[in-house]
Amino acid sequence: MNAPFTKGPTDPTVQPVPASVVEKVDAADTTLQNPKRAVISIGSNLGNRLETLQGAVDALEDTPGVRIKAVSPVYETEPWGVEPGSQPSYFNAVVVLKTTLPPSSLLERAHAIEEAFNRVRDERWGPRTIDVDIVAYAETVSDDPLLTLPHPRAHERAFVLAPWHDVDPDAQLPGLGAVADLLTAITREGVEPRADLELRLPE
Repeated sequence: MNAPFTKGPTDPTVQPVPASVVEKVDAADTTLQNPKRAVISIGSNLGNRLETLQGAVDALEDTPGVRIKAVSPVYETEPWGVEPGSQPSYFNAVVVLKTTLPPSSLLERAHAIEEAFNRVRDERWGPRTIDVDIVAYAETVSDDPLLTLPHPRAHERAFVLAPWHDVDPDAQLPGLGAVADLLTAITREGVEPRADLELRLPE
């Protein structure tokens, strides 16, 4: 990161972004092809959530074959699929990027970033330092169990659709229609914008 950014009142402790992040995501080859547009959802509910999300944005930008085009506003979200109050709330955002990587390589980068931030996968819906999900990749529709595209639950998650709509009001979720229409069909309860927080495009 090149400059500090605003910390919310729920994140009083500043923790440095691990220096190993760039090293872990900067090693693999790129696959040369026409750049494709991809949408990535990022979320965190452990540690310094905003710092971690900004680290993930920076790590994506540092990945060969990836250029970030837009970063959404930050939303604070009640945890999905668990008892209310059993976990800290999430900070969520969406990153829109152009990439020359195929979906499989982009997934490898996502997993590398999660690993660099010590993501633990002990339980389904468990708390996590960082979650990096590919929501959509160009117009691809695929039921590959290793990477289903678009993300199979994106259409029912306001914490994905709301920030995506903020940065691209005309966005389409492949095979399912306009993000704006999908957003009107679900509740935004427990998904609140945090105007006091900001993620920035890497310089």
